[in-house]
Amino acid sequence: MAATYKDAGVDLDVYEQSMQRLPALMARTQSPRVMPLAGGFAGLFQLNGDGKSYDDPVLVSGTDGVGTKLKVAIHAGKFDTVGIDLVAMCVNDCLCLGAEPLFFLDYLALGKDDPDMVEQLVKGVSEGCLQARASLIGGETAIMPDLYAEGDFDMAGFCVGVVERSRMLDGSQIEAGDVILGVPSSGLHSNGFSLVRKIVFEHAGLTTESQVDELGTTLGEALLTPTRIYADVVAALMSDETRAAVTGIAHITGGGLEENVSRIVPEGQSVEIDHDAWDVPEVFDWLRSLGSVDVEEMRRVFNMGIGLAVVVRGDAVDVVFDALKRVGAECQLVGRVV
Repeated sequence: MAATYKDAGVDLDVYEQSMQRLPALMARTQSPRVMPLAGGFAGLFQLNGDGKSYDDPVLVSGTDGVGTKLKVAIHAGKFDTVGIDLVAMCVNDCLCLGAEPLFFLDYLALGKDDPDMVEQLVKGVSEGCLQARASLIGGETAIMPDLYAEGDFDMAGFCVGVVERSRMLDGSQIEAGDVILGVPSSGLHSNGFSLVRKIVFEHAGLTTESQVDELGTTLGEALLTPTRIYADVVAALMSDETRAAVTGIAHITGGGLEENVSRIVPEGQSVEIDHDAWDVPEVFDWLRSLGSVDVEEMRRVFNMGIGLAVVVRGDAVDVVFDALKRVGAECQLVGRVV
């Protein structure tokens, strides 16, 4: 009997069912600057148009994944939020340069095609792009039965943004006396989940359905809270009113607050963080207690409630506070540059 692709584990008919569900999820994110290319092999995006123009544009790109948070989604059977995490992890990095997110592409790899799961995953990516004001212009879904076990999958994302060279934030203007403002996270975001899973599943023997009284929710709901996307925050910071006051932005991921802010501070300067300046969300204290984790280890691994750090001139704090308040964003003074 002749061998077929289906015999090898890839059913092209099922794959086509998955693909037919995705164009609508892409279309709802796309701005007028997306150029139509029916049946094309790539996505097209025009830099100028729809009221946008640039004098000396610099393209900013970033790529990332969701990490082992995906294992939590698999345990919970909930796939419509990790796509938001994927967009957030890429877009938030680009935002640190003061960039406007332009477009996004995703890569999804599975051991076996599952149209419902693929649709939910890309639905999350689509929702993340709406939050980021980025157009989802393409992607790839790969079915690899011998590389991924059935039920397993991985995701990667790719973001491109743009910023005027004269307005780009690279940290070079940071100086002693600048202060560090912290913008709250939505929770764990997408870092440290190897440690999280070890604590909650291996050490404590919990499941994603376990009710956690301290958090007022199930474990799955707490862990799968999507990463906050800071596009509105950075757009406010890059306005004419506040841009001169802002000297740097850091996305707080693995390494924690101090390490990530230190990445953008010029040589010869350092950061001082006041860890008592904000209330740490309950999920972090609960994890630390459950796993008997040292507080310094927690601060190195997790964001501890601060997802974005903004470095500003010391005499301009009130201006920045007011600008962020107008877009519904809170911030707190959490440290300084010395």
